[in-house]
Amino acid sequence: MVDITFNAEKREKAGKGAARACRREGRVPAVIYGGKKESVMISLHPVELEKALDTVGFYDADIEIVLDGKKHKVKCQDVQFHPVSDAPVHVDFVRK
Repeated sequence: MVDITFNAEKREKAGKGAARACRREGRVPAVIYGGKKESVMISLHPVELEKALDTVGFYDADIEIVLDGKKHKVKCQDVQFHPVSDAPVHVDFVRK
């Protein structure tokens, strides 16, 4: 099984406008939810995400997200892609 690590930045705002602002900064918005804890909105570096998406078994991989020095163990629930460019637009992670 593949182990993947992302260095993420926290996003302060939620919603369509905040996600678009995140994309304008060159990052990919994402969210971590589940595990009876609050959802955490994050952004990922697009190059790291593209490399991870190219690995075989990405959806089954144990993913570790480092956020403000804390590590979150997650699995990828869903990735939304742009309909024309096929670039990742948003990622959903669920806690293990």
